[in-house]
Amino acid sequence: MTESVKSTILVLNSGSSSLKLGVFQPGGGGEELLLSGSAEGIGQDSGSLRIQAVDGSVLAEQSPILESQSEALQALASALQSHLHTQPVSIVHRIVHGGPHLREHQELTPHVLQELEAAEHFAPLHIPLALKLVRQAKQIFPDAVHYACFDTAFHRTLPKVAARFALPEELFEQGVLRYGFHGLSYESVLYRLKDKLPTKAVFAHLGNGSSVTAVLEGRSIDTSMGLTPTGGVPMSTRSGDLDPGVLLYLMRSSEQSADGLEDLLNRQSGLSALSGGDGDMQKLVKAANDGDTTAELAVEAYCIAVRKYIGAYAALLGGLDLLVFTGGIGEHSAEVRQRICTGLTFLGISSAEDSSIVRVMHAEEELQMARHCRTLMEGKPLAL
Repeated sequence: MTESVKSTILVLNSGSSSLKLGVFQPGGGGEELLLSGSAEGIGQDSGSLRIQAVDGSVLAEQSPILESQSEALQALASALQSHLHTQPVSIVHRIVHGGPHLREHQELTPHVLQELEAAEHFAPLHIPLALKLVRQAKQIFPDAVHYACFDTAFHRTLPKVAARFALPEELFEQGVLRYGFHGLSYESVLYRLKDKLPTKAVFAHLGNGSSVTAVLEGRSIDTSMGLTPTGGVPMSTRSGDLDPGVLLYLMRSSEQSADGLEDLLNRQSGLSALSGGDGDMQKLVKAANDGDTTAELAVEAYCIAVRKYIGAYAALLGGLDLLVFTGGIGEHSAEVRQRICTGLTFLGISSAEDSSIVRVMHAEEELQMARHCRTLMEGKPLAL
């Protein structure tokens, strides 16, 4: 067994109904992918699991109904162990939200786990699930050192004028502030741009969850998502920004509970609500082109919202040198990119394919997590 295989890192990237993994080893040019895997459609009849090699060949595949993230992790771990023939020395977990005190990638010590538990109310949809997966991974891989990469870490450079809401100071001190998300995606874009990154850039991570970020000299200075990943542009099933009075009205008129409002804002809103039930952008674009007016409303509302943020951030930056699209929609929907860029000629963007200022880049969250993990393993300081 080579020394590099002995130094393997397992990356765990969990979503609301999916769990992705990557196994990396040190290579000549950085982190080298050994195996990748995913469990999709967790809790749905279409649930499936796949492990594949770097060349794309499928090593393991099943189509069970995976009822939970924990079941998916166990199934992936079993398939992984039969093909890797060694245990990972480190495991790194993607944590969407770490609350006000966990804003840097770090080892998952008992103290960090306690801080995560204390921060559950900041992201009740994400943190309890993340904690459950961490605990299970520690049971499955007890000899590995576990690390956390926080999606909010990239945005800790936000100036106070961007981070603070127009609410009393004591709430800001309690952690009610703009955190920002999709940080690992944005970090992976920065890593690949390196010296080619211009001074004034806007990054748009567009997928089931979407956000837009203003980047000045490589640092996040404003971003569309706020305290939670619910804010900003309307998303697949999330509302995006709302007049706060809407929530007060619903609480008073229909006696909505906090849990009821949370379900409404995160699971029953966004593109799905505008279109009458479908939040899949690919299907919505096709339906809109076939003359479906509700689908057209959803697609156009989404594209206009993203365009508005790009324009606002260009004003904040004092100009725009680069616009990057990433994420599933950002990478794969040329029509959505074109709709967003229509009307941005005043920024020097002639079309979505304008190579001089617009770029489409693949989000490499798992690879970025592996880079951070290796740096932490070696005791080196993390680059912002």
